[in-house]
Amino acid sequence: MSGILLEVCVDDARGLSAAVEGGADRIELCSALAVGGLTPSAGLMALAARTPLPAYAMIRPRPGDFVFDAAELDIMRRDVDAARNAGLAGVVLGASLPGGRLDVPTLADLTRHASGLGLTLHRAFDLVPDFAEAISIAVALGFERILTSGGARTAPEAVDTLAELVELSDGRLSIMPGSGVTIDTIDRLLPRLGVAEVHSSCSIREPATDKGLVELGFAPPERRHTDATTVSAMKARLDAILARR
Repeated sequence: MSGILLEVCVDDARGLSAAVEGGADRIELCSALAVGGLTPSAGLMALAARTPLPAYAMIRPRPGDFVFDAAELDIMRRDVDAARNAGLAGVVLGASLPGGRLDVPTLADLTRHASGLGLTLHRAFDLVPDFAEAISIAVALGFERILTSGGARTAPEAVDTLAELVELSDGRLSIMPGSGVTIDTIDRLLPRLGVAEVHSSCSIREPATDKGLVELGFAPPERRHTDATTVSAMKARLDAILARR
């Protein structure tokens, strides 16, 4: 595939279908995107494996920090197995020490367990105190890419930092900007950043239609969902940016 690759994160069957229809290049498969993404169900993994797109499953057993204990590590290993058994292309991993540095022993365990699968290091990277060290660790562990907002809440807020990360990576792996990457913000990132792929939900807001579900706590007042038209528009924008390089 030529051009700038668009990875779309989805957390349900509807979003998966919209990403495929809109022309995404790769799927990050999650549940609970409202809390940054958790491990998807085995059923959603199986559904994603039947699409024509490569899908990487988020491996994150709970919301909150990325400091995992032995029981959680065991869960994560089993979830990696589920992704492999479903036939997915890869997994998205991350683990931290209490101070924010990458937890190398845990990540080494998980990457060994995921042998043969593609590997993305997720935004646990954004918490590290030393980006250069973390990039070297990721390279040594065999990660293909780092999903990062440059340590800020959103990637467009940290363009200078992201440019530094691209330099620090020196072609050893891909720096993939994510968080807050939309049609309205992509021109702030590209073509300034020499990146080959970007990450976006390509989502729109949708208010809840059943107030009873909201009142009973079964649904939020509104949610975001991946939109095929938005995916298609983002792909067109990326192609236009590439043509101007």
